Amino acid sequence: MTAELYWLALTAVVTMFMGFPYVLERIARIGGVGAANYTKDGTAGFDQPSEAPSKWAARAYKAHRNALESLPIVGILVLIAYAAGVQNPNVLLGIQIYFFARLAHYLVYVMGVPLIRPIIFFIAWGGMALIAYTILT
Repeated sequence: MTAELYWLALTAVVTMFMGFPYVLERIARIGGVGAANYTKDGTAGFDQPSEAPSKWAARAYKAHRNALESLPIVGILVLIAYAAGVQNPNVLLGIQIYFFARLAHYLVYVMGVPLIRPIIFFIAWGGMALIAYTILT
């Protein structure tokens, strides 16, 4: 396994675990059965209006969804670089920038720190852009 694929796998695993905190909060707040079932109006456990999630859990949910939106893009870019035989330090640097920025983005989002979150988001985007640029040039 190349270093780039290792960092991509690590990114996928960390993103996978980003969902646990808000799921555990839902289970603690409304119980396992309540979190797993639908209400009469068809609402799933996380979105039940009668038991709104705590503010940090709602932010964790949004941060996880945000990470899931860009994971396919960075995955495709790293896999294209691998398939095309683009062995360039910029691809490795790009996925590492993306990994650490997305991890920081998640933590800052959950903690509710203002102003820093969008900066970190664009740093992660920059990591993807570096990979794309390296592939295309």
